[in-house]
Amino acid sequence: MEMTKENPQNVTPASGNKPDDPQDFTTGSIPVKMAKFMLPILGALILQAMYGAVDLLVVGQFGTTAGISGVSTGSNIINLVTFTVSGLTMGVTVLIGRYLGSRQTERIGSLIGGSIFFFTALSLVITVALLAFAEPLAVLMQAPEEALDLTVQYIRICGAGTLFIMAYNVISSIFRGMGDSRLPLIFVAIACVVNIFGDLLLVAVLHMNVAGAALATVGAQAVSVILSLVIIRRRKLPFSLKRSDIHINREVFRFIHLGAPLSLQELLTNLTFLALCAFINRLGLEASSGYGVAQKIVSFVMLVPSSIMQSMSSFVAQNVGARKEDRAKKAMRSGMIMGAGIGAVIAYLTYFHGDQLSLLFTSDPAVAQCSFEYLRGFTIEAVVTSISFSFMGYFNGHGCSLFVMLQGLAQSFLVRLPMSYFMSMQPNASLTHIGWAAPTATIFGILLFLVYYRYQSRRHLLQ
Repeated sequence: MEMTKENPQNVTPASGNKPDDPQDFTTGSIPVKMAKFMLPILGALILQAMYGAVDLLVVGQFGTTAGISGVSTGSNIINLVTFTVSGLTMGVTVLIGRYLGSRQTERIGSLIGGSIFFFTALSLVITVALLAFAEPLAVLMQAPEEALDLTVQYIRICGAGTLFIMAYNVISSIFRGMGDSRLPLIFVAIACVVNIFGDLLLVAVLHMNVAGAALATVGAQAVSVILSLVIIRRRKLPFSLKRSDIHINREVFRFIHLGAPLSLQELLTNLTFLALCAFINRLGLEASSGYGVAQKIVSFVMLVPSSIMQSMSSFVAQNVGARKEDRAKKAMRSGMIMGAGIGAVIAYLTYFHGDQLSLLFTSDPAVAQCSFEYLRGFTIEAVVTSISFSFMGYFNGHGCSLFVMLQGLAQSFLVRLPMSYFMSMQPNASLTHIGWAAPTATIFGILLFLVYYRYQSRRHLLQ
């Protein structure tokens, strides 16, 4: 990573726009511009979390306890694909921000064309793999016997919609790189609305249980992508995309170089979460279902840190392209303060009122109690993750994705996974104690970030 000082040549705004342009992050108030950019991202993530939570909520209220476990275990596997893909698309986001910051917009068309070709091919491979190996994956996850067939159903049906998962992530990464976080919000809002109506129709009315929830998910993704392409065709974009751009080109290797470490980190980190799910599945159907409910609540808890990381990556990338390093550092600190403050409020709610939140997803008091037990151990993660994710966004914006990956793997495999396994193997294992593993691992990761940040800063001063 090259740490550069505030631009001494007084470079003009990144994209050649007016200084008050909301999509130009190289000028103006950092907190104001970051908040304006982050809020639509947060809104999109809230809707995306609702999109995933609705399946569990509707199955929990109108399906079966085994159905809750099936959706929970199956969605963990589908999330593995989603988060791995989003790591790769982060390379596209960072490169677009760089090209806008350095005013090399002529390279964006080739970048997007290459990404379309690459992700389309990748989606076909993943679809075949999920359809073929759904049952072995469910068995590997130690899905409770009562929920095994339902888990396989969910994986296969959602796996058939992998192309739409890919398309949404690529489209969103393009617009975030351009500094536009509103269109991704619109795209996911469309998917969320369609999914809610689909779940209510297929699960609550037609009583299709897990299969209905999975079909609603895939259908909503398809509708969202189709409508988003219609919207994009009517937008004036700051680059041109030709059919001849859609092939493997140099830009593909550039975004893979940036995104592959992040993607590998997401893959391996989520494998640790799959392992954790398997550990808890061994404790019985109520614990499995309770953990599934807790994970849906956790997905909402993590929204603020996730939105900070995504906005930070774009914000920092533009300023790195414009050679404004001091501004990038100030953005990172602003993200930490903002996120930790909001996280403290969320931590209070999950620690003291997690039982009431859990009852939104299930009518079974025993399942809700298991969920609450896990949340009480997890709670502090709402605060510390905002600090960790601010570091991640800062280093991603600099292209230091390799270190971000190594840090993520260290906290997952050296702390979270061993601690979770150890706690799950204790007599009368406590879900609260298992929940402690997440914040403990994150604090370890923050220490690694601090060491690396000081190393980079000192190296810059010596230069």
